[in-house]
Amino acid sequence: MVRYRRVWVDGGTYFFTLTLIDRHASYLTQYVDELRQAFRESRKNHPFKIEAIVVLPEHLHMILTLPEGVSDYARRIQSIKAIFSRKVANLIPGCCPNNRGEYNLWQRRYWEHLIRDEEDFNSHVDYIHYNPVKHKLVDEVKAWPYSSFHHYVRERILPQDWAGYAFTSNSNFGER
Repeated sequence: MVRYRRVWVDGGTYFFTLTLIDRHASYLTQYVDELRQAFRESRKNHPFKIEAIVVLPEHLHMILTLPEGVSDYARRIQSIKAIFSRKVANLIPGCCPNNRGEYNLWQRRYWEHLIRDEEDFNSHVDYIHYNPVKHKLVDEVKAWPYSSFHHYVRERILPQDWAGYAFTSNSNFGER
């Protein structure tokens, strides 16, 4: 069995990729309101700050910052996935709990990366915002509705015509 090495840092900022088992599904965008509710409910019980996020049909990328003195990001990821699964279980064929109480919806593992510094943070934020273009879902970053890019524009952190120039390379950040 593969043993994953996880880095646990109190108050750390992490990049995550969460993926559905069915890579051809569109449940995350189809049920985006339920996904938003899952984030809100999870954050109530297990606080965290969303720094950047993009939701695509079958996977999502996000950067979360944990509260000071907290390093347990796994509980937050588990909570988000479980709450969303319960909310959509009756809406998705075959999404019912197995004998271990797990729903057949999410891949069991997820990609995580500890953000090391400001350059690393900015690079991952750019990657998140450019991802819908990378996957050919839209031609321009601003056209994808399920992205924190719009918050960054409202806060005047990025211009509306931002093009994601930093990602003309093959940066995958945990994607296949």
